[in-house]
Amino acid sequence: MRALFLLLLLANILFLAWTQWVAPAPAPAGRPTPSSAHPHSIRLLREAPLASELSSAVQGSGLSDVSGETVTCVSGGPFVEKIAAEAAAGRLEKLGFTSRLRASRDEVWVGQWMRVENLATPEDAANALAALKAAGIADAYLLTDEPPGNVVSLGVFSDPVKAAEAAAIAQKAGFTTKSQDRFRTADVYWLDVDRQANAGLPGLDVFQGDAHPLPRLGLKPCPAPAETVKPVAPQP
Repeated sequence: MRALFLLLLLANILFLAWTQWVAPAPAPAGRPTPSSAHPHSIRLLREAPLASELSSAVQGSGLSDVSGETVTCVSGGPFVEKIAAEAAAGRLEKLGFTSRLRASRDEVWVGQWMRVENLATPEDAANALAALKAAGIADAYLLTDEPPGNVVSLGVFSDPVKAAEAAAIAQKAGFTTKSQDRFRTADVYWLDVDRQANAGLPGLDVFQGDAHPLPRLGLKPCPAPAETVKPVAPQP
């Protein structure tokens, strides 16, 4: 019996020694990360959606043919006010980016046009207008130049909260509302920024700022380099 105990003890010791010094280490779970000596082969995760967004923006835009990692310049805008563009240029400069101010004439978003449509008769439209004004939408008015003419406008709202409030008042009064984006042609400004040596491009939040977010500000690839642009002198 003692001999059997010693034999089992020896077998355990030999097995422990084999697992510690002889057996190969188990392979780690998952796939190894491929190595690369090129510094530009590593890209921040936040750049990936930007590259995809810019690639999609090129299609049908008439801009330079760029896609993915070949995006070398990004335009942020449109800024309706020059002072807002200069403030964004100051934020870019603090992050090491040099921006160029470019004037343009583009379609800019004005707001959401809220309306009540499909009223059966002009009398129904007049009654709806009176009910909406009594409910608190003082700027509501009857559209007479759109067929069939039985449409009540609640107003154009650049603030989504006010648009939602107007829709809620109309719905509480028993009406169904529809919204439509409204645009106008205006003189605007864009900021063109080149990709940095470390493959970095600014995100939309840098152009946007935190104090007063600008509606419908976006990013797209820079236009063809034939356009004349000038560096921005940021406001102190």
